[in-house]
Amino acid sequence: MDKKVRLGVIGTGHMGQYHVNVAKQLSDAELIGIFDANAERATQIAEKHKTKAFGTIEDLLKEADAIIIAAPTFLHHKIAKQALTEKKHVLVEKPISQTVEEAKELVNLAKQNNLILQVGHVERFNGAVLELGKIAEHPILIESRRIAPYNSRITDVGVVLDMMIHDIDIVLNLVKSEVTEVKAVGSSVVSNHEDIASVVLKFANGCVASLNASRSSQAKIRTLNISQKDSYVFLDFTNQEIELHRQASSTTQLGSGEIKYRQESIVEKIFVHKDNPLKQEHEHFVKCIKGESEPMVKGDSDIKTLEVAYRILEEIHGKK
Repeated sequence: MDKKVRLGVIGTGHMGQYHVNVAKQLSDAELIGIFDANAERATQIAEKHKTKAFGTIEDLLKEADAIIIAAPTFLHHKIAKQALTEKKHVLVEKPISQTVEEAKELVNLAKQNNLILQVGHVERFNGAVLELGKIAEHPILIESRRIAPYNSRITDVGVVLDMMIHDIDIVLNLVKSEVTEVKAVGSSVVSNHEDIASVVLKFANGCVASLNASRSSQAKIRTLNISQKDSYVFLDFTNQEIELHRQASSTTQLGSGEIKYRQESIVEKIFVHKDNPLKQEHEHFVKCIKGESEPMVKGDSDIKTLEVAYRILEEIHGKK
């Protein structure tokens, strides 16, 4: 595909607005229009970004090569299936769907039609995360903290599918081993879903991951710590920074021998190319459509992420 990819955005709420704004900035794609169930809102957003507000999803699909879905979670499967059936590439916000069975159906449909199906795990494109895979090759312990104040716009899912799913995705793609044990607790604080969750994952290769998330805190913290046999990695998602700690064993005698010191550790700041992760996500999506890049993460990985997320929810809420 030599011409620009024609993009459409479905859903122009909080996250959808960001997608519309970024889509307008792409050099290899053009935003041909948007759709929102709220026609008045769609018109306002279209006017603000100088694009077209379509009256129906069907009309938008007729003119687009690819669709970005930022609608509520319960609509992800229906809209994505419709787009894939119409032979349109799809970038759908996380979680990919409400059930694992629906996720499998979408992944298989994309494969059958030779289409790109990308899930909006935007943290994959955080500059620090992109560097992480180069230095964290054999994790033995992973600890994540993702806490933030409550945001009333998220009403259809709890903190596991809203926030923790980013860390589940990163950890699974980092460890590359089967999850053998899941322990989780959580509780509702400000909504009808779980608002805090604490999870321990054990992997077949012996790695242990401790994931903690809260959307009822008074501070915003997003960090990931990784212990390896010969190093310790600290990642700050917000600042897109990585520190690498390594032990040092040198002992030096200074001057006449009255002063000695031992260097106990070396701390290195890893150079990170900082960019807008959402823009990086869009650019990757477009490059995959044009055949210039391979998907960073395959669809089967997205299914595993959702499977683990629902195992966690079963531990917290009990099987339904």
